[in-house]
Order: sequence, then C-alpha cells, then structure tokens
Amino acid sequence: MEKKKVVIGMSGGVDSSVAAYLLKKQGYDVIGATMQIWQDESIDVQEETGGCCGLSAVDDARRVANDLDIPYYVMNFKKEFKENVIDYFIDEYLQGKTPNPCIACNRYVKWESLLDRSLEIGADYIATGHYAQVVQLENGRFTLKKSVTTAKDQTYALYNLTQFQLSHTLMPVGEYTKDEIRAIAKEINLKVANKPDSQEICFVPDNNYAKFIEDNTNVNLVEGNFVDLDGNIIGKHKGIAHYTIGQRKGLNLSMGHPVFVTEIRPDTNEVVIGNADDVYANKLIATNVNFMSIEDLEGKLEVVAKIRYSHSGDLCTIEKMENNNILCTFDKPQRAITPGQAVVFYDNDLVIGGGTILKSID
Repeated sequence: MEKKKVVIGMSGGVDSSVAAYLLKKQGYDVIGATMQIWQDESIDVQEETGGCCGLSAVDDARRVANDLDIPYYVMNFKKEFKENVIDYFIDEYLQGKTPNPCIACNRYVKWESLLDRSLEIGADYIATGHYAQVVQLENGRFTLKKSVTTAKDQTYALYNLTQFQLSHTLMPVGEYTKDEIRAIAKEINLKVANKPDSQEICFVPDNNYAKFIEDNTNVNLVEGNFVDLDGNIIGKHKGIAHYTIGQRKGLNLSMGHPVFVTEIRPDTNEVVIGNADDVYANKLIATNVNFMSIEDLEGKLEVVAKIRYSHSGDLCTIEKMENNNILCTFDKPQRAITPGQAVVFYDNDLVIGGGTILKSID
C-alpha cells in the first residue's frame, strides 16, 4: 500500500524536527517545509531572534531535513502573513484591543495556506510540532486534546482550526513531554536538540508593539488622557497601543497606591485607570466562536474556560446570545479579561471551542 504523504512545517526548532523524525518512523512519506512569512530580516536580527518564522529558521530546518533524509522546501507565504497577521495585529491595537497574532498565524497561514499548498502537491496531511493532539470523537467530529504535558500545552492557540483542517492534521509531539522530545533529538544526534524555544512575537522581537506600529504604518500614536472611573482626567498617556487591560507598570502615574488599566476607549482616545479590584469581572462576551467537539451550542453548558495562554482555566457556564455571540459566566471573578484575546472552552482535556473576547461585563 502506498505511504500516506505528509508535509511538515519545520521551524528549525527541536519540536518540529523531532515531529518529522517521528512521522518518518511511523511510516509516512515526509516532506519538510519552512514557511517564509516574515518580510525582511537582517543578519543581526536573525542571530538575535532565532525565531520560528524568520530566514534564520531555514538553515537549521534544511540541516535537519538532510540529517533525516527527507525532501525539503521553503514556501513563500509573505503575502498571506502580512494580510492575516501583521495587518490584523496593527488594526486590533489601534482599536484598543490586545490581539493574539500567533492564533491568527496558526489558523490562516500555518494551516489554511500550508494545507492548501500541500494538498495541491498531493499530500494527505500537514503536520506541526505543536504540543497538542488531534482526536476524532464518537460523534464523528474532530477536536483537539491537550498535550500530555500541561506546561507546554498549545491547544489554546489552536482553538479556531476547522473540521477540514483538523481532519488533515497530524501532531505527533503532543504525546510527549518537552524533556522526552529533547531526549529523542539527542538520541538521533540532531544539532537542534538544545536549541532554546522562541518566546516573543516573531515580528516584534523587542516587544515594543507601539514602535512597530509607528514604523510600519502612517499612523502616529496620539497622546490622550488617563481618566479615572468617574471620567476625571488624571494624566496623559502615550497612545492607546502602549496599554493593555490589567497593566500596572509603565503608567507613570503618581497616585499614592497601585493603579491599573481597566478599560481602553479608542473613540475618545482615553485609558481608564482603576484600583486592583476594578480589573475583575465575572462575565464576558465572545464573538467569532468556532466549535470543535460539538456542532453548535444548545442551551447552557458548563465548561472550563481559559482567557489567556497562561491562564489555568476556571469553571464557567456558556450560552448563546441572539447574535450568535457567546455569554460566558464564571463561577468566580476573573482578572484582566482582555478584548482581543481568545477565550477557549474545555471539557476535561478536550477542546469544545473558543472565540475572541469582545468585552467583559461586571
């Protein structure tokens, strides 16, 4: 029987490298591909970031592919990356939201674009080195199951993959811990065995989002007013893209006690400041919801929801609103529910679905 063909996205890191090895060991016809998605990258930046999506990833990925004796290609997705990730990132910040570009990149570039290109060349699947597992349920639907290692689980950033995409996806790394993956890499003498993980957003290596926006658009971030919960002006801010909900540092306000960003108002260019208690809310509205394990939501459903990647998750009840948005009511108040971030719903280790946080409600 002919081997199933799989194209694996290779970042030059240890996870995708070992994923390629595991797939080949499992009997797949493996093709390695690096997605060239960032626009330009100087040698200095390459050496500094070593990120998942720069030109610096190509040399390591090509070397690994050679060691594993698999074909290797570089696929250009610059256009798709700019339209679906960079432009979205900038627009969201200018609207006073805090976007998650990795989620957009996963959905529209690493899956949609890569899968389309892979199917065109006769592949059956695409694969990645994400710490997650694809499973098919008794109801026939595909969903994600958490990685065996909670500390590295990446299902939160993958909640919006479609049923079609999931049915053509392999994630072999999800069955292993990070230490086990590095051990396998050492065992087969991969030079990337000890390569550190990339942490920052790949196209903003210094984490200065506001500077990135000004450098890459014609927009000048305009100063505005810090206001308290009653609307009183208490200072000047540097431009709304500098701030996010729950932020305490970098406000440069002398209030005599710790204060936090509680709301960002792009229409009036105001940043609202409150006390520690003011950044808590027990309800949120989610929009653009994608369901995985169920086809649609009927009635109320008790789930565990994560409101950011580092959030451990808390019990809540979800129900559909008139406009297909989802109302999520937590059992206890949550800190810094942030518009633009994702909320992802779980049933134990399985992803039910998720959406984008539209706003919090007290």
